[in-house]
Amino acid sequence: MTAQPEPPIDATHAAFMQRGVSINVATCGADALPTLVRATGCRVSPDRRRVTVFISATQGAPLLKCLRDNGSIAVVFSEPSTHRTVQVKGSHAEVGALTEGDLQTVAAYRTAFARELEPLGYPEVLIRTLLSFPPADIVSISFAPGEAYSQTPGPRAGEPLRKNP
Repeated sequence: MTAQPEPPIDATHAAFMQRGVSINVATCGADALPTLVRATGCRVSPDRRRVTVFISATQGAPLLKCLRDNGSIAVVFSEPSTHRTVQVKGSHAEVGALTEGDLQTVAAYRTAFARELEPLGYPEVLIRTLLSFPPADIVSISFAPGEAYSQTPGPRAGEPLRKNP
């Protein structure tokens, strides 16, 4: 039996991805045209081998179709107040229903993202409206992270993430 490679994200990156950061999910269709949707929360498994993001099925319908066709996914996590940005890529993304605790994860994310943006001049009501979807409209997208990159503006943008000690 061969050992599984270490996931490309460490505990520090996983914690960052689950904070009140901006989360955008992307893929492309067979025509290579990209499609993008904003996520409303993230859950990283304790072993960091699965990343799950939550989106509106209605807003993300084109993205969900592409994911079901090819399974390739890229998710960007960016902290507006610092511009710290991480991109995680994977394949074999799976679209699924919410599980126990997911609605609480989504609610906590909305609150954290509103707190992140409020000092920048964005009213909480605006952020909550931007991320407000009926629970029945929210789906999960789960994938194994295969690659992860720093996308923070600067000389290291595009480099693979470095593990924190």
